[in-house]
Amino acid sequence: MTSRVYIPHNTRMRYSQLFPHTLRTLPREHEGTPYGLLVKGGYVRGLGQGLYSFLPLGLRVFYKLKRLIAGEMKRLGGQEVLAPLVNPMELWERSGRDLLVGGDLVKFSDRAGRQMVISPTHEEAMVELLRQSMRSYRMLPVFLYQFQTKYRDEERVRIGLLRSREFIMKDGYSFHRTYADLNNFFPKVFHAYERVFRTCNVPYIVAEAGVGYMGGERSYEFLVPSERGDNVVIRCPSCGYTANQDIAIGIKPLRTQIPLPMEEVETPGCVSMDDLVTHLSVPKSGLAKTMAYHTGKGLVLAVVRGDYEVSTEKLSQVLGTPVFGLASSTELRERGLVPGYLSPLDRRDGIVVVVDTAVADSSNLVIGSGREDHHYVNANFGRDFEGDLVADIAKVWAGHRCYYCGTPMQEERAVEIGHIFKLGDFYSQRMGLSFVDERGREIHPYMGSYGIGMGRLISMIVETNSDEHGIVWPPQVAPFMVFLMSIGNSLSMKRKVEALAEALGDRALLDDRHLSPGRKFLDADLLGIPYRILLTQELLEEGKVEVKERSTGKVWKLAYQRVEDFVHYLEEQYGPV
Repeated sequence: MTSRVYIPHNTRMRYSQLFPHTLRTLPREHEGTPYGLLVKGGYVRGLGQGLYSFLPLGLRVFYKLKRLIAGEMKRLGGQEVLAPLVNPMELWERSGRDLLVGGDLVKFSDRAGRQMVISPTHEEAMVELLRQSMRSYRMLPVFLYQFQTKYRDEERVRIGLLRSREFIMKDGYSFHRTYADLNNFFPKVFHAYERVFRTCNVPYIVAEAGVGYMGGERSYEFLVPSERGDNVVIRCPSCGYTANQDIAIGIKPLRTQIPLPMEEVETPGCVSMDDLVTHLSVPKSGLAKTMAYHTGKGLVLAVVRGDYEVSTEKLSQVLGTPVFGLASSTELRERGLVPGYLSPLDRRDGIVVVVDTAVADSSNLVIGSGREDHHYVNANFGRDFEGDLVADIAKVWAGHRCYYCGTPMQEERAVEIGHIFKLGDFYSQRMGLSFVDERGREIHPYMGSYGIGMGRLISMIVETNSDEHGIVWPPQVAPFMVFLMSIGNSLSMKRKVEALAEALGDRALLDDRHLSPGRKFLDADLLGIPYRILLTQELLEEGKVEVKERSTGKVWKLAYQRVEDFVHYLEEQYGPV
């Protein structure tokens, strides 16, 4: 028997007692947004920048979604745990991610002076849990998951649930004896996520992605196309290749000319690409810009063409070490470099120069000279300058041809709702998690990490399941199955609607407010509950009620005595409330 998440069936949920009611107006910037619908319908409220409260209706949606996801995790043998939000800093120092995460990581000292962090993610905590709890390799594989609050001191906080500072994630962690076992398990989580997103009726896409500060080897994002998204996805309309722009590959157009002699020219005050384009009458494709980054291997100069941007994810993969961010002008001057005039010729004092393939394969480029107010023109790689590494470190754009089939690619913005990572032994090696196998060899378990942003998913369910009247919840995650209301104040009417509300219990929201029918109809559409059941005196004289399906607008009559059977049928189709 499936246990219910909510209150017992014999408890009626009255709209008059529900906190709070709907709003009639919103600030202009919230109108027409998923967040605006959630606020207007009484699902969430903002508390501060990047901080949100889930209200009773919103929590009902959250718990329905939680049950859906937990069911899929249990099908894979997952066991639910709950790790602390606050972790010892020592764990993050052991993994090395105290430096990788940077400013997003909130740190503090307890009263004993111990350094602590508010966890933005829980890989370290789960590895430590396993290290403390497991004594034999025979206990592997193991799959643990949780629904836990995270906190990231985001620099770019967005209005609504898409990019908040405090948020709830479903995060799962699997540990395996062999890499082959991880490879076998990984697709199972992939398909479980697909089932979740299909049930939520969100039009997701899957893209290859980088690993960022998570570490590891490979990852895949589940995204929903949206102009509100902060991810750019590159897609091939022909062969289907799809990747996050940070790691997408493509065939870049080259600038090929007969090499000309390199010469130094004066470029007074030209510290940007636009300045050089104007001063030298050269397109951006004829420029090469040099960017300085802090990395795990010290200062690195990345050289890309002027019409491209550096992908720090690709750069990190090429270097085999994290990229922490751009070096400041002060830091560059301390190394004897001139900001605005950086050059691939600045190879000194252990500075590594990485040249993008499009720069290496292009001719007669403008490069910095390393001297203020001067550049070189007609610079050619291999003749006039070199690099320690030559690799693809630039982002590709719409119009670049697909690496696999040659078709011009497209780009679109999207919102990430899920992300799965093959971490390998990245954490187990660094944090001392190991076992001795049957042959007496020390092994470091191979790890996978699997996340779903609960607030983001709810927001995208609303964005992709709404119309001009309000939300249209998929039945599996709706706060109630039925919005129950009546027109008329006769004693017999009250008895009938109360009896029906009693029978349906927490499957229905009874609108018992003393408001006009029109206002109730508007709120029913705004809330997005899948079915509206209406009682009127005329209908009751026929022994019927009116049913309206929110998703289609279809209206039909149903025998009063069959309502409970109808709702029971809906439960069998979509799961219990």
